[in-house]
Amino acid sequence: MSITALYPGTFDPVTLGHLDVATRAARLFDRLVVGVYDAPPKNVLFSTEERVELFREAARHLRNVEVLPYTGLTVDFARRIDAKVIIRGIRAFDDFLYEYEMALMNAKMAPEIETIILMTRLEYSYFSSSRVREIAPLGGDISELVPPNVLAAVKAKIAERSRR
Repeated sequence: MSITALYPGTFDPVTLGHLDVATRAARLFDRLVVGVYDAPPKNVLFSTEERVELFREAARHLRNVEVLPYTGLTVDFARRIDAKVIIRGIRAFDDFLYEYEMALMNAKMAPEIETIILMTRLEYSYFSSSRVREIAPLGGDISELVPPNVLAAVKAKIAERSRR
């Protein structure tokens, strides 16, 4: 029996922490779909298409990983791709409370889909995509926070916005 897992998120931008969770989840399941949420309730640096391509490039070494955009409820997307598991990553206790509530709500809407929470590795626990988006425009070094392709894309996006 082949098991598909879904790792959903905004990934704006994808960080080394996201990539670590995807790598570890890819070892646990036959197929991992990284679902890039199309309509996040926050301002994003990159378009959906850009976020999908950035994650695809960063994860190209993971043979069983597919990166797809989605909109709507995560559980509905999970059903469409026949995922039996939703993967979530947490960094700290605050993340746990949010993810716990989300897992319970998803279980209510889709009891056939399990949620598995992977704790981030210690070296990735202190930063997030939000922090990357805050630090980079101010000239901070994000090279140890994001994959090389993302670093180049963030620098290009900031340069593009500063020309406007």
